[in-house]
Amino acid sequence: MSLPSSTTLLDVAVQPGRPPILLAEGGDDPAQWAARHREALGAVLAEHGALLVRGLGLGDAAVTAAVFRALSGGLMAERESFAPRERYEPGVYSSSKWPQNQPMCMHHELSYTTIFPGLMLFACHTAPQDGGATAVADAAAVLRALPRRLVKRFERQGWLLTRSYNNEIGASTLEAFGTEDRHTIENYCHTNAITYQWQPDGTLHTRQRRSALLTHPHTKQRCWFNQIAFLNQWTLAPEIREYLTETYGTDGLPFNTAYGNGEPIEEDVIDLLNTTYTTHTAREPWQSGDLLLVDNIRTAHSREPFTGTREVLVGLANPTPLADCSPTIEVTTP
Repeated sequence: MSLPSSTTLLDVAVQPGRPPILLAEGGDDPAQWAARHREALGAVLAEHGALLVRGLGLGDAAVTAAVFRALSGGLMAERESFAPRERYEPGVYSSSKWPQNQPMCMHHELSYTTIFPGLMLFACHTAPQDGGATAVADAAAVLRALPRRLVKRFERQGWLLTRSYNNEIGASTLEAFGTEDRHTIENYCHTNAITYQWQPDGTLHTRQRRSALLTHPHTKQRCWFNQIAFLNQWTLAPEIREYLTETYGTDGLPFNTAYGNGEPIEEDVIDLLNTTYTTHTAREPWQSGDLLLVDNIRTAHSREPFTGTREVLVGLANPTPLADCSPTIEVTTP
């Protein structure tokens, strides 16, 4: 099926189990094409929450960055990353460095920050040999599918993220905060409602409580918006969880999540969250040159395991304050 002609994008195909797909011709200037179609692309994104554009032939970092800028209201630098990235220019990064045989489960980018990207842009320069799709899931549909009692608990309590920074696994303090200066990091934590503690060995441990549900500032949809399942210990492969727990202890895991009151989240709850995401997942294998737009509030995204070489550039766009999205709890230091 196609969208109404008022969007001027008559070739947007919408099929169950796949994100909407637009076959486009960028010609010699994909950025100019993106600027010319920005309003129409925004209309599709507002309706569906995600859109794959195929045919632009993206493969150069500078061209991709120009496309990202043309489609966004402003790119933003990443802070509090959970895994290292390569930075191409402000707001344009490589995909997170994560073992390619392990999935990155459904999540909303930087959902634990007080200012997060409202729009995520992905450009596939090199498609993997197999797997590696950036799949998506409708956050409003996921919220409706979750048990009401569980939703109410997270609505009342929010969720708690704990992090232990080290130089061996996950993002370092330099990668997460852009500095190793303790005073600068402490000021950031104070400003962003993060409790911090420096350990005797010089490493940093943090805690932050956030709302698990938000209201989209434009569509007014209530959305399940968090990284509760992805950053929880029960989502890790058993052998990885066992290794990390033996090495760092349960309190020293690089990241973990809990109910907002600090109580551990049960394994079956994490399984339920991931199963619900799976039920609502739409996927399309990458082709080199593809562009994927994702409304980061309306739509969760994941990265599936893959083989071969995979190069995907990521743009973090349209900085959105948490306060503009009607959080269900007051964000204060836990």
